[in-house]
Amino acid sequence: MRRRGDRTELPLDVRRTGDDRTDDAALVAAVLDALPSPTLLLDADGTVLLANSGWTAAAGVLDDDRFRVGVGGNYFAMLRSVREDDSPRLLIDALRDLSAGGRAQVAADYDVSHPAGTRWYHLQATRVDRAGQIVVTHTDVTSRVRAERTSAWQARHDHLTGLPNRAHLHELIDAQLQRPDRASVAVLFLDVDGFKDVNDSLGHDVGDELLRQLATRLVAETRAQDTVGRLGGDEFVVLCADCDTEGAERLAGRFQRTFGKPFELAGRRTRLSTSIGIATAPSGRLEAVRSTDLVRDADLAMYAAKAAGRNRIRSFSPDLRTAAERRLLVAAELREAIDSGQLMLHYQPVMHLPTGEVTGVEALLRWQHPERGLLAPMEFIPLAEQSDLMAPLTRWVLASAVRQTAAWDAAGLTLVTGVNISATHFGTGTLVDDVTGALAEGGLAPERLVLELTETCVAEDAAGAAAQVAALRIRGVEVSIDDFGSGYSSLSKLVSIPAGVLKIDRSLVSGLDDRGSHAGAAVAAVVALGRTCGMRTLAEGVETAGQLAQAAALGCTFAQGFHIARPMPAEEVPAWMAARPRPASARSRLIAAAGQLAGSR
Repeated sequence: MRRRGDRTELPLDVRRTGDDRTDDAALVAAVLDALPSPTLLLDADGTVLLANSGWTAAAGVLDDDRFRVGVGGNYFAMLRSVREDDSPRLLIDALRDLSAGGRAQVAADYDVSHPAGTRWYHLQATRVDRAGQIVVTHTDVTSRVRAERTSAWQARHDHLTGLPNRAHLHELIDAQLQRPDRASVAVLFLDVDGFKDVNDSLGHDVGDELLRQLATRLVAETRAQDTVGRLGGDEFVVLCADCDTEGAERLAGRFQRTFGKPFELAGRRTRLSTSIGIATAPSGRLEAVRSTDLVRDADLAMYAAKAAGRNRIRSFSPDLRTAAERRLLVAAELREAIDSGQLMLHYQPVMHLPTGEVTGVEALLRWQHPERGLLAPMEFIPLAEQSDLMAPLTRWVLASAVRQTAAWDAAGLTLVTGVNISATHFGTGTLVDDVTGALAEGGLAPERLVLELTETCVAEDAAGAAAQVAALRIRGVEVSIDDFGSGYSSLSKLVSIPAGVLKIDRSLVSGLDDRGSHAGAAVAAVVALGRTCGMRTLAEGVETAGQLAQAAALGCTFAQGFHIARPMPAEEVPAWMAARPRPASARSRLIAAAGQLAGSR
């Protein structure tokens, strides 16, 4: 062993003569053969001086004459023969530079085609003596590369459908937007109408199968240059390259038609529809648009399509973004309003028709907006439902209504107060605890509170509704089903709810004045249904004396509406109650009016 500077070099010149050459060659051959990786000893010009058994075995596995390079063959020539790009030339230049002492080592990865699949090798070369001889090892890294590629693919694709996932979709869209040769780029955002019903009725496994079928159908409808991806759940995004709004709308139409064909799910033929939003980036502003902008705009358009009645196609327009920004602002203001005293309750009196006495009120939420003035519920409740604010809003209403009713009670005014409960809050499972907590904090007897549930709220989860309603009524809280007659729920589900009051929707009550209407028969049927189920009935939206008299004549227990009184602030209720006619005289007028109606018919 000789030392040159700081480098140690072995005199492994196998081209020497005599016994030295034989001993050196035997030593080098033994060392190389002990290495597990395919290894070669090369001369400066690429001639193979020694090849270990690992190299011979690898060449046999590859079964390609180009790799059967043994002693005396040229390694550089072999490299040139297996690749047609510049990589062999670059690698050969690096190996020659190594042989001349210009670098310490060479490392590179390369792939080799094989009938059983591509194999990958990691090449590492080191200079071994002053003559420029180099040792080149080839480590098979096929398993590692395949694992890395599989992991990278899985990180960018949806595991259920194999489609590009959210992250990869944004990469693909951005790549399209940044290509200068592209004309326009369109994004379609699809949401399956009724997907939750499939999951709930047939199970999540069937829902997964539906998503796989959808993925297959969507891909079949697109062009080769388009990309279908899945964002998650039942939301799909389609990237349309070189596609304007008109072309995207045609593609959306094809998607709707393919949805029109039944899906075979768990032995059933199921029909579904889809709401589709479209956003397009024209060629003139590609560089100014990001993928997040385009997907967001398509999403807004999709929600507009769904709001218009589902199974619709809607293209994005700037007014949709303005409306979304407005909703975001109002939602933030509403959150602040809950804590800053901007909310208030108005109370609408409820009359007990058999006595003519006002026995209760319904608490109705109002928002005293600092800029827009007093807002009615319909101006902000839908937004609250979209923004997950219904539960905190309802808790505020419960606490406020209970405190006010207790205050009236302390002042000698005995009333039962009704509070509306949203389907969203009903579905949280905290309703019973929220109600009992509000009653305990406000010091009000449970019998003085009525919770009003919508018909559709009850129909969504009849079993869950029945359990919560039963728990509330056991505690003494009355429950009414609101807006009865306006929905389409199953009567079998409805009558299973142990509620005490049916509130007849104003759409039925408003027809009681019309002699040619069947509203009277409909109201009578609801009253009969209520009696059969042990429930009293309340006529909502009574606006005329005739409607009030008819409601009494048909057997309704309660009534409320503008004819009796409009909603009013809490401080006005005692004065209104004191000024109204005595219950006996009110009852007399009701009986007289009912008699006149009967006579006129």
